[in-house]
Amino acid sequence: MRDIGQFYTEINQEAPSSLAQDVGHFNLFVIDELYKGATEKPKMSYNRRTYHKISLIHGRNRVEYADETIEIEEYGLLFSTPRVPYHYFPQDLNQSGFFCVFTDSFIPKTVEGGGYDELPLFRSDHHPVFKLNRLEFEKLSSIFEKMEQELNSDYAYKYDLLRNYVMEVVHFGQKLQPAPAHQSAQNATKRITSLFLELLERQFTLDSPEQRVQLRSPSDFADRLSVHVNYLNKVLKEATELPTSQIINRRIAREAQYLLKETSWNVSEVSYCLGFEETAHFSNFFKRYTGLSPIQYRAVIEV
Repeated sequence: MRDIGQFYTEINQEAPSSLAQDVGHFNLFVIDELYKGATEKPKMSYNRRTYHKISLIHGRNRVEYADETIEIEEYGLLFSTPRVPYHYFPQDLNQSGFFCVFTDSFIPKTVEGGGYDELPLFRSDHHPVFKLNRLEFEKLSSIFEKMEQELNSDYAYKYDLLRNYVMEVVHFGQKLQPAPAHQSAQNATKRITSLFLELLERQFTLDSPEQRVQLRSPSDFADRLSVHVNYLNKVLKEATELPTSQIINRRIAREAQYLLKETSWNVSEVSYCLGFEETAHFSNFFKRYTGLSPIQYRAVIEV
């Protein structure tokens, strides 16, 4: 995984002297300034990170999450966490806006013990990228400008204010999501669906070949959620139009593509990490979802 120090190397910036402590680190960047003198389009590599990033962008950009692509033609708001890897491709050098980076310890745990990436904004099967209109962009720009002013101030409690500004942006993003339904039956369906997707997604921070996903079958998830497997399947089909097993297998296939593309692990190691008892079973599974064997897939992406 790429840490905050490597981030500064990637953008050709000197890391702050306080970075070595890596306690509550926060910094903000003006995109226009980073692009001054640039002769080629930079990109954010497809990698998991140990830090969080919020980007307010004005310009043509493409964001890729595994097999999904989101095109931003003018204004956008992007939230990224260590949980979800992504590509970020500016389409030209005409870029402006802001982005901030911060470590886990910058945002304290909630009373319930949850962290930043456990907020409702991230409890969804959708990726937290939002296309904005000009008014929304200007409102958010004013918050980032306050961050910049505060960061450069001598105020003793400026980091308390900066945390508040970060959370203000987060809540702005949450308001951009569809409002939850108020009918009790729908709430139950959405609650179980949300919990299921959260359990599924939490398994995929596989940093070494020794790690392994623990929940692989519909019954595994039903047991963890304390519901009958048939009820779980009914709820998920209502919410997503897909059976439980297909949702799980699609996510496993996406993670397999990531591991084969972005790590040097051999096929048997990838197979083990993803919960397969036999490498041959994994190869058949992967070919069913991609049309290629794991070895063929690696050969194609390396061309």
